[in-house]
Amino acid sequence: MSGVGFGMGQRPVNRRQRAVKALWTGIWLVYLSAPVSDLLHGGHSTGVRVLGWIGLAAFVTWYMLLVFRTGRGERNAVVLGSLGVLAAQSTLLALTLGREWLVLFVYVSIASGAALPLRMARWTIPAACALLTAVALATHGGNSFLAGLLIPALLGGFAMTGVRELVRTTIALREARATVAQLAANEERLRLARDLHDLLGHSLSLITLKSELAGRMLPDHPDKAARQVADIERVSRQALVDVREAVTGYRRPRLSAELAGAGVALTAAGVTAGLPAEPDLTGVPEESETALAWALREAVTNVVRHSGAARCTVELLHRQTLDGPVLELAVEDDGSGAGDGYGNGLTGLDERLTQAGGTLEAGPVRQGFRLVARVPSAGPADVGSPA
Repeated sequence: MSGVGFGMGQRPVNRRQRAVKALWTGIWLVYLSAPVSDLLHGGHSTGVRVLGWIGLAAFVTWYMLLVFRTGRGERNAVVLGSLGVLAAQSTLLALTLGREWLVLFVYVSIASGAALPLRMARWTIPAACALLTAVALATHGGNSFLAGLLIPALLGGFAMTGVRELVRTTIALREARATVAQLAANEERLRLARDLHDLLGHSLSLITLKSELAGRMLPDHPDKAARQVADIERVSRQALVDVREAVTGYRRPRLSAELAGAGVALTAAGVTAGLPAEPDLTGVPEESETALAWALREAVTNVVRHSGAARCTVELLHRQTLDGPVLELAVEDDGSGAGDGYGNGLTGLDERLTQAGGTLEAGPVRQGFRLVARVPSAGPADVGSPA
């Protein structure tokens, strides 16, 4: 928004913008040329002219204040009172100074449409037109002006109700756009938080395990300890790359890579791993594969960090359901379980799967903990086998 102009539905915020709005509002006062001409050339006495100028200035000031402050939350009763003052001024000036002043009722009708909601303006605009008719009939020669003023008063008043609704709609759309932008920013922050939790939780757990192994091997087996340190360096570098990719939003983990990483992590933790063969992902949507890859990473991280399990089995199956083909990932361990509630990791994982059109089931079983994630799949049904 520039320093001079401002958008529809936006309030002026500085002096120049207020001047522009006042100019656009006041430009329509050019139609007051008839009362001005009557004051200048109507043959009135000096006292009547002075009173006429004062009355016209009061009417214009009141009208400008009413229209300029439209939409600032004034109560309808205050607006109705202001319109009553305008109508009274118009009636007094037209009856005392003549038919040229009947044009003021057009401004009363327009102010009604601009300042009142439609449910009220649909009554006040015809009322202003009825008052115009009554005053015109009571004014000498007013009949000749009535036809030329009645239609503009009706059309102008109801046209301003449309402008008012357009302004309100514009304001509502602008607020909705701001809300959508805020929700998008919140969703992006949530995505980044999930990614960093999954990435760093897995990598740091593996680094911790290998550091402990290296510490135990160092006195008696320095060569094996050196291999563990090399693995730590490799995992650390990969974690750094993953975090950078996650921040830029381009990282999409692959299920095959996560299966290989799961084997390394479980073995390093002393957990016997039962993993499936290379999965057949032909026709599986990329979004579904990504969601399952995150699910596998979260499940393995929980096994390594929390379960105290001796064995972990991973199954990957294509199934046919009533909702169509799905790809199912099941991770089960024989550890102590992780409780009934979802932590931050499982909550974020549930959100990921929901976004991909999938579902998550997780909870303790008779001998450990079981996590089952399902996502839509276009692949063949009931193929593949558990390890």
